[in-house]
Amino acid sequence: MGKNDKKAYLDAIRGRYRKASRADKSRILDEFCAVCQYHRKYALRRLAQPNQKGVARQKPGKRSCYNVAAVMMPLRAIWLATDQMAAKRLKAALPLWLPHYEAAHGMLADDVRHKLLTVSAATLDRLLSPVRAQAGKRGLSGTKPGTLLKNQIPLQGEAWDVSVPGFIEADTVAHCGNSLAGDFVWSLTMTDLYSGWTECRATWNKGADGVMQQIKAVQQALPFTVKGFDCDNGSEFLNWHLLRYFQTHNQPIHFTRSRPYHSNDNAHVEQKNWSCVRQLFGYDRFAQPKMVKAMNDLYAKEFSWMTNFFCPTMKLAEKTRVGAKVVKRYGAPETPAQRLLLHSSLTDMQKQRLVELQTTLNPFVLRGIIQRKLRAIFKLVR
Repeated sequence: MGKNDKKAYLDAIRGRYRKASRADKSRILDEFCAVCQYHRKYALRRLAQPNQKGVARQKPGKRSCYNVAAVMMPLRAIWLATDQMAAKRLKAALPLWLPHYEAAHGMLADDVRHKLLTVSAATLDRLLSPVRAQAGKRGLSGTKPGTLLKNQIPLQGEAWDVSVPGFIEADTVAHCGNSLAGDFVWSLTMTDLYSGWTECRATWNKGADGVMQQIKAVQQALPFTVKGFDCDNGSEFLNWHLLRYFQTHNQPIHFTRSRPYHSNDNAHVEQKNWSCVRQLFGYDRFAQPKMVKAMNDLYAKEFSWMTNFFCPTMKLAEKTRVGAKVVKRYGAPETPAQRLLLHSSLTDMQKQRLVELQTTLNPFVLRGIIQRKLRAIFKLVR
């Protein structure tokens, strides 16, 4: 059989091959290999080629049911409103955000709602990949060692009991721009190890009095009692004012510090420094004292409610070593509020307050207020 004859034979059976069942395809392929004396793999490639040059080959496998505008419109809106949340966390956030989206934009079709509530994390990654944005920048470290009280404040040598809320890690973030010289605004970040509940406050420079005032403000805002406080070795924490406050508290708070130059000792709050403070305010220099009040108005209200009620986080459930490799397994994403509502240490009254507060909140409204307050703050920066 000549070359032209083989090509004519291939064109004649290609359409029949593509429409055939799996068993029939096998018989057609056997016949094609026997007639043309082709290797089976080469024959498969020839049959899979398009009839006309330049015509795209159809992607094998089941056709996607998510690439439709009806699904992508609410998905993209919610994803952008959550600050481009990772897929596994976004999957857990969709049931929380979807009712508020429907309240603002109208009810979705039943099949669209079902797809959004049952979509997998891998599919979310695939659907959102064309619109993802990447950016990276690093700030300056403003930690100045506090040496006077290192003997009085013990190192955190043992892991705390993270099965109950109340054990806090704390750190500060410098809004210094490109220089640590002079005075500027600092953000205090405090996060609970069990629930992930995070509160931020702003203070002018990092004097001991200002930092302690913001720590007291965070304590009043937390829906649980603080049992332990762990920080780095910065002078804003290692001072007599804070030590005396924790020791003379109604219920004394266990005050510890991390090892010098071991940032992973405070890994929980270090991560929140990025996901909460840097993603919100970036790396500009905040050099006006009046910005502190505006930042705290945002931190204590809309930003705290958004972070703790509508942004699921993942917790490490298990870590095992297999040879030289460390295998980590994470639990299902939950919001800090969801973890607290399921914990027995909170009283019924504390849980009722959380539920009542959450029922009054709409994440899309909170998002709009956050953007408006951020614009006012950045006007002061410029």
